[in-house]
Amino acid sequence: MRALLLLSLVVAVISPLCAATKPNIVIFYLDDMGWAQPGTYGGKLAPTPNMDSIAANGVRFTNGYSSGCVCSPGRVGLMTGRYQARTGHDANPTKEGRELLLSEKTMAQHLKPAGYTTGIVGKWHLGDTGPQFMPLSRGFDFAMGTVGNLGEGKGPSFYRGNDLIPELEGAPVTSPVYAREACGFIESNKDKPFFLYLSFNAVHSPIVASPEWLEKFKHLDKREQAYAALVGEADEAIGTVMTKLRDLKLEENTLLFVISDNGGASKEAEQMGLRGSKWFVWEGGIRVTWMAQWKGTIPGNRVVNDPVIQLDVLPTSLAAAGAEKLPVELDGVNLLPLLKGETDKLA
Repeated sequence: MRALLLLSLVVAVISPLCAATKPNIVIFYLDDMGWAQPGTYGGKLAPTPNMDSIAANGVRFTNGYSSGCVCSPGRVGLMTGRYQARTGHDANPTKEGRELLLSEKTMAQHLKPAGYTTGIVGKWHLGDTGPQFMPLSRGFDFAMGTVGNLGEGKGPSFYRGNDLIPELEGAPVTSPVYAREACGFIESNKDKPFFLYLSFNAVHSPIVASPEWLEKFKHLDKREQAYAALVGEADEAIGTVMTKLRDLKLEENTLLFVISDNGGASKEAEQMGLRGSKWFVWEGGIRVTWMAQWKGTIPGNRVVNDPVIQLDVLPTSLAAAGAEKLPVELDGVNLLPLLKGETDKLA
C-alpha cells in the first residue's frame, strides 16, 4: 500500500511537469497575402509591427513556400503535412466530393494523442457538406469561423462548432472577431498544452476594414486605403493574441508560425517583382511569408535562406510536442534543428 501511495504521488508531481515541457503551438495563417507584405520583408504599404516583432524574436525565411497556389490546396498541405496531390485536392472544395478525405489526418488529430487541446478560429475551407467534414470531426475541440471565403456559395458562411450560422456579428470585418475568440480559447486552456490554428480571412477579398483603420490610411486612394487597412487590422489581431500570450506568461513556451496560404491576389499585394500571383505556379503564386518564433529555444533575429514549405509545420510541431513517430508518410520535414541553429542546412 505504501509503495502504491508513493507511486501515485510521483505520478501526480511528474504529470504537470511533463505537460509544462510541451510547447503550445500557434499558427497565424494569412490568406492571399503577398510574400513581401510585412515590413520585415520590405513591405511599405501598411506598417506590420506585430508580424515584424515575431521575425525579430525568431526566424524569417526568405524562401518560404506553399505547395498550393490557391486557398484549399495550401491548407490541405498545412493540416496534413502531405502534398495535396496525394488526395487529388488541387482545387477549392466548393461542392460535394471535393472535401478533404476522411482518410487523411489533420494536425489536430495528430496532436490530440500527444496531450493537446486543439482549436481553430477562422477560415476552414476543407469541406462543409456534412458534419463529418467539419473541424470538430477532424480533431478540433473548439471551432468557429467561416466555412470558406466570405460570401462564397449559397449557404451560411459561418460556423460555430458543427452549427452553420447565417451571420457573424462584425462581419465582413473578421480579424478583430477572430482575435477575441482566439484569446478566449487561450484563456480557457492556459494551464495545459494547446494548439491554436488562427486562419484569417484577411487579406482575401472582400477588401474591408473597420472605420478606425480606414481613417489611418485616408491619405491613400480608395483601393489602397482599404487594402492597407485590411493588412493593418490583421496585424493588430496578431498583436492582440501575442499580448494575451505575454500577459499569461506563455510566450516563451509557445512555438509560433506566421505563414500565408499562397501568393498575393490583389494588385496591391507587395510581391517585390516576382512573376505571377495567386492561381499561378510561378514564383509569385507560391512564395509566401514564412516566420517562426519560440523564445528561449529558437535564437532570434535570424534570416535563413534555405527553402521551407508549409508542409514542414506539422512534422516540426510534432517533434516539438514529443509526439510518437507517425504511421503515415509525411512530405514535410522537421525544421527544429535548423530553427534552433543546430545546423546551417537541412539534410
